[in-house]
Amino acid sequence: MNGAERSIAFLGTGLMGAPMVRRLLKAGFSVTVWNRDGKKAEALASDGAVVAHTPAAAAQGASVVFTMLTDDNAVGDVLFSQGVADALDRGAIVIDCSSITPGAARNHAADLGKRGIGHLDAPVSGGVVGASAGTLAIMAGGDADVVEALADVFAPLGRVTHVGPSGTGQLAKLGNQQIVAITIGAIAEAMMLVEAGGGSPEAFRRAIRGGFAESRILEVHGQRMVERNFGHAGPSKLQLKDLNNIVAEAGSLSLTLPLTEAVRTEFSAFVADGGGETDHSGLLLQLERKNGRSGENS
Repeated sequence: MNGAERSIAFLGTGLMGAPMVRRLLKAGFSVTVWNRDGKKAEALASDGAVVAHTPAAAAQGASVVFTMLTDDNAVGDVLFSQGVADALDRGAIVIDCSSITPGAARNHAADLGKRGIGHLDAPVSGGVVGASAGTLAIMAGGDADVVEALADVFAPLGRVTHVGPSGTGQLAKLGNQQIVAITIGAIAEAMMLVEAGGGSPEAFRRAIRGGFAESRILEVHGQRMVERNFGHAGPSKLQLKDLNNIVAEAGSLSLTLPLTEAVRTEFSAFVADGGGETDHSGLLLQLERKNGRSGENS
């Protein structure tokens, strides 16, 4: 089935959803959009999207439904309380790109399966830049044959990898968020160490680029720390949500994750102190406060 034959509904057109919709439209797909804040959906009309006023209306007649929503409750509410599952025909497929718990993803897959509707938990990594460029890393849990059959849908969005059965896409995203959070913390601590000894954080970052410590986090988030221009691209409150989910999932699997628990403690303090909307690179501010060094390289 090609782009002209598929009818796609996209539910949740915020920071990530909107550029993903534009990528699908440019690839030739027919896309109907819905967002809780209708203005965000209406902004896509000029790109060719059809705007629906309810999620069920958006899903009516769709062969593929994307969800990009905030959490377990939001996804469950839209799918089952607001009528999306009832509006879908048997054989339709829900691709949930939201970051939710693995258990919720498995439950959604089971409930939709009873109705003859397919489901993939397919969270993404790459941020708004990756969504706009079509270079997202997409981690898919569910039936491998379904992932393969939707190759044309995933292609405009990025690189999809089938991780395993339902819920494992979300586990992969949690693993991704572990690495992001711990690396942000490591870079922030290293910058404080260098600066406390009289070095330049900016020069330190340049010096280690290309070495074993090189990473996308060092490139992007390290630069935000150097410039002290944190912004709101990856709100710390969402990073904390993911860390809480990671620790809870680890507990259910009888695992202890000391590094994750340590960085979660610092993000929890940062959010409690008003940093919830600040990009997660702003963890530097929390660690500086803890060391009595607030704003020294500002």
